[in-house]
Amino acid sequence: MRVPIIAGNWKMNKTVAESVEFVKKIREQLPPANQLETALAGPTLSLVSMREAADGSPLKIAAENCYYKNEGAYTGETSPYALYQAGIHHVILGHSERRKYFHETDEIINKKIKAALTDHLCPIVCCDDTMGRRTAGKKVHWVVNQILSDAKGLSSDEIRHVTIAYEPSWAIGTGQSADPDEAEEGCYLIRQTIAYMYGKEVAGDVRVLYGGSVTTSNINALMASRDIDGVLVGGASLDPETFLRLVNH
Repeated sequence: MRVPIIAGNWKMNKTVAESVEFVKKIREQLPPANQLETALAGPTLSLVSMREAADGSPLKIAAENCYYKNEGAYTGETSPYALYQAGIHHVILGHSERRKYFHETDEIINKKIKAALTDHLCPIVCCDDTMGRRTAGKKVHWVVNQILSDAKGLSSDEIRHVTIAYEPSWAIGTGQSADPDEAEEGCYLIRQTIAYMYGKEVAGDVRVLYGGSVTTSNINALMASRDIDGVLVGGASLDPETFLRLVNH
């Protein structure tokens, strides 16, 4: 059985104090971890304080990114080994904003996934289709190529520890969410791609999420979809009361 997960991605928002206060407000009102995994990805500066505030609760703290080296002359980057040693559980990799603004390629993301797994982090790997390809009638099929490239060289055991998030770029931060059928189609294609690469049994173990303008209005329909194992939430995760309504949907 795949335990569903709802993860918030704060992006470059909140101070350390604001992050800690948020965790304190929600930590006692989360579902049991064996029913739903709850995670929050905050700015690197806040992660240790967030983890300390979350201790003893079901909440997992995630990083929004990491590098593919553990140490060295890489000014401004974050070591996956240092994240693990700080008690961080997950790391988001390949977000469309990283691909668009920081020019991350599938080759770089593939290296980051392997480094995160080596250092015992659970990667949440994002993949998307673009509005251009969608309006051209090709819908979500581009996601297949990204999965083939991002997961290249991973073993069956390794891919089982990867969570994949389908985030159509046209839906992120726009208020325009994919409808449940579109979201299901993207997640289904991801699972079929994993089955093609590793077999149906492995594909049945991999969690696939939807992300892109998730709200309290569409959370129930998304979570009821067969191939959607949870959601990666952006703007709606910034308010504690809204986030609690999402995780207690």
